[in-house]
Amino acid sequence: MARTLAIGDIHGGLKGLKQVLKRANVTAEDILIFLGDYVDGWSESAETVSFLINLAQKQNCIFIKGNHDELTHNWLKENDLNEVWLNHGGRGTIESYNKLTEDDRKAHVTFYEDLLDYHIDDQNRMFVHAGFQNHNGPEYEHHSTAFYWDRTFWEMAVALDKTIKPEDVAYPKRLTHHKEIYIGHTPVTRINRDVPTQMANVWNVDTGAAFYGKLSVIDVDTKEFWQSDPVYKLYPEEDGRNA
Repeated sequence: MARTLAIGDIHGGLKGLKQVLKRANVTAEDILIFLGDYVDGWSESAETVSFLINLAQKQNCIFIKGNHDELTHNWLKENDLNEVWLNHGGRGTIESYNKLTEDDRKAHVTFYEDLLDYHIDDQNRMFVHAGFQNHNGPEYEHHSTAFYWDRTFWEMAVALDKTIKPEDVAYPKRLTHHKEIYIGHTPVTRINRDVPTQMANVWNVDTGAAFYGKLSVIDVDTKEFWQSDPVYKLYPEEDGRNA
């Protein structure tokens, strides 16, 4: 039976991605929804994107845009050397792209251009990198950058008074539009968790692979999840973004 699997932030950790897909026993029938941030961190950013492009040729894949993907895309397209990006994984990403041919780079630009701001499935489950800000729902969002940069969405879910019911007027309206929302962007390690974590109807699947955490895959129907080894241990000669 086909599963719908959501995959957290990879950040160039291709070894972790291959490991966790194997541990999840992914088959060609499974639907894979990647929540963004494929690059910036470990040394295999370009290789990760090449792997995903090839994977999509034989697998039903949905790719969501992350903020790091947007920054890398801007560099590839316009040579935008954003200082924030350079200091948060960009330099390593540039090094990995130096190994690619011009044709490979063009294929990657197309990959970045085709990334989705968000995806809503037939069960009204939303998949987005960061969140959204418009209280009326994502389709009314004025600034698309919110989908891959916003931190207030997860902070709201974490801080929500658990005694407030969804029908209460004080309940955050942003949380009422979808059955569940799957996100990445803000590692759950910041609240001392190391597994996919639910707050209200929000599931955060970023378990800190960019730093000292693991890469996670979750079955959105059963909530069973699988994890790689801590990704930093798969790259023992590197500091990544922990430098």
